[in-house]
Amino acid sequence: MISQADRERIADAICAAEAKTSGEIFCVIARHASDYRLVPLAWAAAVALAVPAPLIYLTPWPASVIYFVQLIVFIAAALGLSLPGIRFQIVPRRTQHERAHVQAMQQFFAHGLHRTEDRTGVLIFAAVAERYAEIVADAGINSKVTPQVWEAAIDALIAGVKQGRPADGFVAAIGRCGAVLAEHFPPGALNRDELPNKLVEI
Repeated sequence: MISQADRERIADAICAAEAKTSGEIFCVIARHASDYRLVPLAWAAAVALAVPAPLIYLTPWPASVIYFVQLIVFIAAALGLSLPGIRFQIVPRRTQHERAHVQAMQQFFAHGLHRTEDRTGVLIFAAVAERYAEIVADAGINSKVTPQVWEAAIDALIAGVKQGRPADGFVAAIGRCGAVLAEHFPPGALNRDELPNKLVEI
């Protein structure tokens, strides 16, 4: 999803932002937050359950034939709805956002953003298939700003992903997050770099 040149741009943007703050910024982009394998099966089962009633009343077919037709409909629907281009379209938007949020929180803890010295870790997360972006900030910075403060960064990230330029979105979001961190957590005497300055793609 992200070229090596764009990875370097993002890493440089993180370095530039962190030079002005003691906070830490980390970026993750996910192709999708979940594969939603059970969703097509649920839809296929619902379609298949609707098959017998009209066949019972409108055809002289025996139960064995109707059962066979129902089975074929279930298999065909399950296979068709499992195609990636369709599968993500039939998942409710709320479910997609819930899964993406869970993935963002998992990435936050998996990469140790909760272990920075002043609890100033900020995760910039995007899930492409779900068209979802989120900023997860640790307690140190979260206690000083409201969630609305991150909206401009989220909007910039989403705009970049929608336009097929996720790297531009990340660079813009990093700049905005860096400005928020610099306002509340200016660089200290040592200004240690506690987390890798890179984008992780999953």
